[in-house]
Amino acid sequence: MIPIKPVSQLTGTVRPTTDISQIPQDVATKFLSPGSLSLSVLPPLSLYIHFPWCVSKCPYCDFNSHEVKGRFDEDAYLTALRADLEASLPLIWGRKIYTVFIGGGTPSLMSAGGVDRLLSDIRTLLPIDGGAEITLEANPGTFETEKFRSFRQSGINRLSVGIQSFNSQHLASLGRIHNGDDAKRAIDIAKTHFDNFNLDLMFALPGQTLTETQQDIEMALSFAPPHLSLYHLTLEPNTYFAKYPPAIPDDDTSAEMQELIHAKMAGAGYVNYEVSAYAQPGKASRHNQNYWNFGDYLGIGAGAHSKLSFPHRIVRQARFKQPKAFIEASMAGNAVQESNEIDARDLPFEFMLNALRLNQGFPVNLFQDRTGLLLNSIEKELQLAEKKGLIQRDHQTISPTPTGRLFLNDLQEIFLRDV
Repeated sequence: MIPIKPVSQLTGTVRPTTDISQIPQDVATKFLSPGSLSLSVLPPLSLYIHFPWCVSKCPYCDFNSHEVKGRFDEDAYLTALRADLEASLPLIWGRKIYTVFIGGGTPSLMSAGGVDRLLSDIRTLLPIDGGAEITLEANPGTFETEKFRSFRQSGINRLSVGIQSFNSQHLASLGRIHNGDDAKRAIDIAKTHFDNFNLDLMFALPGQTLTETQQDIEMALSFAPPHLSLYHLTLEPNTYFAKYPPAIPDDDTSAEMQELIHAKMAGAGYVNYEVSAYAQPGKASRHNQNYWNFGDYLGIGAGAHSKLSFPHRIVRQARFKQPKAFIEASMAGNAVQESNEIDARDLPFEFMLNALRLNQGFPVNLFQDRTGLLLNSIEKELQLAEKKGLIQRDHQTISPTPTGRLFLNDLQEIFLRDV
């Protein structure tokens, strides 16, 4: 499974503001004190819940996932999740949750009763918007008709299914536990119980040809999914593939694959609203859009990250990564291992790192709303990006040009300021 991750600057001039021994109530008081920013309005708030276990660890995966060896203690983990959420409440008092995303790992390994308990705890502790999008990630090897019917009845209203490919040979090379027939069966079950779902697919796989890429896309489109996420395989550091890299298509071939994908998706009526995301009209992922628009999110669970805004500062947090360490810390009253305030100098890059992934760009006033900084504070950078033909702007919108989308890293780096 490849969950969408919010993009953040993990290095730079962030500075610690809290000690992990502090109780959350004290942290909240400190975060609410006067600071360097002035946010007139707080962004929409999402909730991310991390489930850290998988049946097996895929060789390309750099997410916080751990292979299940025999069993996992679902009851202990759900209890720790509730404790983590309860301890976090002082940081988000009075704020409504507009989207919920249960990612991993493989959250569909949870029992039907476990998912029901988790959602009941969330509703008990948080004000959830009546129309909230509530997504669960699922892998084809875990699909059971009755369990997924129960997930829907418990309140899950969107699935994100980690297909990756319909080619059994390619699935085996990726270390997936399912084959092509399992993938098709999983989609049939998803369509039976959910009218809103996403399919994850990957391309530029080891040994994959342009024809095989086309076959995968055409098979996916035959199910008419409301949303498709299409990722280029990357060899991430600290993965098995990084240590033992497979032979993957060269840059020219992978570029042809990307052009083919875009043409096929556009021809089928899908909107490419973000770098890797395609949706039918009105079916873009609201949770992921909140990330790209530099919205706020509270992350609970092992290794989960949060980005939270306060009137005078914006803060990032990270939970303990190892499930056992997370459970112990959460039950002791504070699962947060790291907490850092984003320095004002880093905010333009942090904002653009996310917002420029949106093909339609962003409203000009969103920059000040989300960062507390005036737009003219980055006028020099905007002019440089415009001069290079990487962005286009008017009085309402700033958006990447086709060239800017092609050279997105170069565009984003324009807003990275030297320390």
